[in-house]
Amino acid sequence: MNDTEQTHCGVVAVIGAPNAGKSTLVNALVGQKVAITSAKAQTTRARLLGIALEGQTQIILADTPGIFAPRRRLDRAMVSAAWEGAQEADAILLVVDALKQRRHELEPLLASLSERPERKLLCLNKVDASSKEPLLVLAQDLTAKVPFDEVFFVSALTGDGVAELKAHLAVMMPEGPWHYPEDQVSDASERLLAAEITREQLYRQLHEELPYDSAVRPESYQHRKDGSLEIRQQIVIGRESQKPIVLGKGGARIKAIGEAARKELSELLGVKVHLFLHVKVDENWSESREIFDEIGLDWVK
Repeated sequence: MNDTEQTHCGVVAVIGAPNAGKSTLVNALVGQKVAITSAKAQTTRARLLGIALEGQTQIILADTPGIFAPRRRLDRAMVSAAWEGAQEADAILLVVDALKQRRHELEPLLASLSERPERKLLCLNKVDASSKEPLLVLAQDLTAKVPFDEVFFVSALTGDGVAELKAHLAVMMPEGPWHYPEDQVSDASERLLAAEITREQLYRQLHEELPYDSAVRPESYQHRKDGSLEIRQQIVIGRESQKPIVLGKGGARIKAIGEAARKELSELLGVKVHLFLHVKVDENWSESREIFDEIGLDWVK
């Protein structure tokens, strides 16, 4: 970085309905994986910061949980984390799934956004799977409800339109020093990232078999003398009947989950990883203040 040039730094809150592709978009803007993704809605639970660079500008992307009608304490904490991510942001980026739209969750979100003072951008995602005319109609409909500064047509999965969006976000960021070192891409600790990688595999490999009442708790994270990492994690599920699903026949499923997570962690961290998983049944884990703290959520009533 050239010290003679003025640096810029700012925060962009990335919000939307569940499964709009927010985490995939944040990963694309950063240029590497910082948030887990899956086909399941509400994969993101806590607010996570992805840190993107564009020239002399550092863009801090607050990847937030999808905003939906909350029912449980966990739901309320996730929605609270999403709106918290929008507080004092230099810009709010609303990501909309151009195909599914999820109008029942999108409409209340638009109503809330229309009252907010921050500069707002609209990102229609998954445009690679949609024809042009419906996209233009959707953009016109949404911009009539909220005064968006700009509309971007993007495919976070293929990268189409991502560079243009990133360049525009950089222009919007105010002058100021960078908040993070040049090589830092996220505010998540390696310990939390490791638990998130395992949770991603849990969702990907079990699909609809395992509902949302599951969590991955970090137990220990130790560097061995040979430079490798030993990571121990606990998979917490809500019912005894779910245990055979996670374990699989002869322990095959949990072994496959562990192997996939270990491989990805080794690539991400650049060291050999020894990952040990075990399953615990706790019907009331989603009411545990300790677990909320571990996964980065505030305790809400």
